[in-house]
Amino acid sequence: MNMTKTALTIGVAAAMGVAGVGFSRVGAAHSAAAQSTAAPAQADRAVRAAVEAAVLDYVEGIYTSDVTRIERSVHPQLTKRGFWRDTATAPWGPQTTMTYDQLIALTKSWNAKKDRDTTIKRVDIYEVLDQTASAKVTAMWGIDYMHLAKYDGRWKTINIVWQAHPAK
Repeated sequence: MNMTKTALTIGVAAAMGVAGVGFSRVGAAHSAAAQSTAAPAQADRAVRAAVEAAVLDYVEGIYTSDVTRIERSVHPQLTKRGFWRDTATAPWGPQTTMTYDQLIALTKSWNAKKDRDTTIKRVDIYEVLDQTASAKVTAMWGIDYMHLAKYDGRWKTINIVWQAHPAK
C-alpha cells in the first residue's frame, strides 16, 4: 500500500468515527507490507550494485590497463561491435568487431603509459532482470551500450555496441 492510499484510508476511517480501529488495521497492513518489501528492495539494490561493479570493472580495467578486471567482468564469448571516426566531423568508418582476446590485448596497451584522459566515466544501468541486464558507459573513447548476463553467479558483459562520441 502506498502512502497516499494509507493516508486516504486513515482519513476515511477517522471521518467514519473508527479512527483507532481503522488506523491500527491500516498501520498493521502498511507495516507488514513494508517488512515484506524491505528484503526484496535490499536484494534489488545488491543485484544492481553487482551489475554496476561489473560495468565499472570493464571501463576502469581499460583505463588502468588492468586485465584482471576485464577477465572477471567480461565473458570470453564477448562480441564488441562499433563505429569510429577520427574527428567529430569526419565520416564514420566501417563497423569494427572486437573479440574478448582482442579486448584483453587492447587493455594491456590502451593506457599503459597512463597518459590518456580517464576522467570521462559515466555508468547508466538501464534494466536489471534475474539473468540479464543492460547498461550504458560513456568513456573517453565514446559510448558503449552493454548487455550483461549472469554466468555462474557473476555478472559479465557478453555484447557491446559502441560508437565514438557524436558531434556536439
